[in-house]
Amino acid sequence: MENIDLEKLKYPIGKFIAPEDYTSEYISNKIKEIESFPERLKSETTHLTDEQLDTPYRPNGWTVRQVIHHCAESHMNCYIRIKWALTENNPVIKAYDEVLWSDLPDGLKMPIEPTITLLEGLHYRLGYIMRNLSESHLEKSFIHPSNNSENKIQQIIGTYAWHGNHHLAHITTLKKYKNWK
Repeated sequence: MENIDLEKLKYPIGKFIAPEDYTSEYISNKIKEIESFPERLKSETTHLTDEQLDTPYRPNGWTVRQVIHHCAESHMNCYIRIKWALTENNPVIKAYDEVLWSDLPDGLKMPIEPTITLLEGLHYRLGYIMRNLSESHLEKSFIHPSNNSENKIQQIIGTYAWHGNHHLAHITTLKKYKNWK
């Protein structure tokens, strides 16, 4: 991996770019990406060995195992944040330190199968709630305390579709580089 640009390893599909307009077609496509993420992740990872799962996707990066567990943790937070935004008036959400979370025993050592199962149920719920949002619901928001930014649900849908694709690309890029099947 030493010949590959580190920025390209960090952001293999680029950074998230918000669209100028959150059309119903854009939202629908992103929801489909969110709904299909667990199956795409499962097909790329469940056959990997422990040695492969414990390989970092880039120098000083998370292992494949940590990436998988991180996706579940991050997307659980997404689900809760959406629920807060739908039930409270522009709440300030609780941030978490994803790096510290990834270094806990479950992130470092736990098998991936329970996390894949969790993602399947979670993404079903995410898709279900997202598909049933009205236009006014899509405008609801929460405040992220790290930068005091307002995050509308429509943006969160785009961001988390990107997030899943981003981390899946970490894994597929590593697999291609290592010539893993």
